[in-house]
Amino acid sequence: MSFLYKILLTFNATSTMIVVYLIKEKCYIPFLGIFPIWVSHIGFLLFPLLLTLISIWMKRWLSKDDINHDLLSVEEANSSFLPSYLGYFFVALSVNSAETMIFVYLIVFVFTFFSQTLYYNPLFLLFRYKFYYITTANNIKLFIISKREINTTRGTVFPKLRRINNTTFIDEGEY
Repeated sequence: MSFLYKILLTFNATSTMIVVYLIKEKCYIPFLGIFPIWVSHIGFLLFPLLLTLISIWMKRWLSKDDINHDLLSVEEANSSFLPSYLGYFFVALSVNSAETMIFVYLIVFVFTFFSQTLYYNPLFLLFRYKFYYITTANNIKLFIISKREINTTRGTVFPKLRRINNTTFIDEGEY
């Protein structure tokens, strides 16, 4: 399940690149052809949003974990990923053909998948998730996706985590 979840998270993190390209090319969804083109564009935007909801729902099948020991630091990661993510938009806007877009997307997808840390999906922000880098007492840096607002390391524990990989976790606690 973890492998499929990583594939889904990678697609979620990179799919808006495809959406931007489809909108730029004025593509439309054939069965929505009787409606104005912006209806198709909304459909393109809703697809990654739906997949993000599915990935949030699927976290329940990942292995359970926790962090119940002292943390050295907590660093918000939301803004550190934004330049990379905006880069996807600029690439999608500059690609001139569908064939080029397919190859560029596949390269970005593979690099994102194998990086194992670039599961940043700004659509998670719409569901009140935040992204954090935490450093444990053992000096290990972890990436946490959580709904919590974390301002201090004092008393901060994560009793209900789901493991995406060895350094990336999603918090399933409700805050």
